[in-house]
Amino acid sequence: MITSNAMHLGIGWDSALIFAFLAVVVPWRGYVRVRQLIKREFIPTADRLLLYASTIGFQWVAALFILWRSQVRGYGLASLGLALPKPQLALWVTLGLSALISANQLASIRRLAMLPRQKQGFFRALSLKLMPQNTVERLAFFGLVVTVAICEEIIYRGWAQAIFLQLAGGLVIVSVLASALLFSLAHAYQGRRGLIATFIVGTVFSIIRVWTGSLYPTMIAHFIADISAGLLAPIMLNSADARLAAAAPGRDPADAATAGMDS
Repeated sequence: MITSNAMHLGIGWDSALIFAFLAVVVPWRGYVRVRQLIKREFIPTADRLLLYASTIGFQWVAALFILWRSQVRGYGLASLGLALPKPQLALWVTLGLSALISANQLASIRRLAMLPRQKQGFFRALSLKLMPQNTVERLAFFGLVVTVAICEEIIYRGWAQAIFLQLAGGLVIVSVLASALLFSLAHAYQGRRGLIATFIVGTVFSIIRVWTGSLYPTMIAHFIADISAGLLAPIMLNSADARLAAAAPGRDPADAATAGMDS
């Protein structure tokens, strides 16, 4: 719950500035940056590591700034979901949600890998160009995923949801949907399907944050979703390409896949 002091203080210039940044600058900059990288024929390890490091730095700066301004405005840790008011419920929800997300990610990536290469769309480019391709990149990616899981939950399910709850006069449904929409905008670079998918995930995570009173279940689920996609997708897509190439020596894997679908 939001403290009475926070309710009295209202929405200040800092909150308005943060909202503008999250709703405009983050989606725009993310879209431009990712699209530029994906258009490149080859992305060396140094560039991929630089992308991970810059994202880690930005997210921690943003999260710490928000925590600082929240403290100034009278929001306690519990108001931001950084508490465990129902530890047993949080534990069971975490276990169930983590299992569900793991199974869904594995099934989704497996289905994608079975499609012809030209039908795998944007996610293929995202996986093979921006996801880790070697051990050094995987170690850096692990740090990135830990950062994203913690910081994005604080920003969108912690701070934004609390602010939206205040603006909506305590209407939980408004705070849930508004924070999910803001979260989906941050993933505009994934295109329309990505926006819809992240809005659904954001809504589910926001409901869980309200239900358990804590961000910790969604932080863990967020980590599992991203780490499984980042580590499994490149491996499974590359393996599928190798199988297609082996099945039709001398032919492009995309042509072999098309032939297999037509037969």
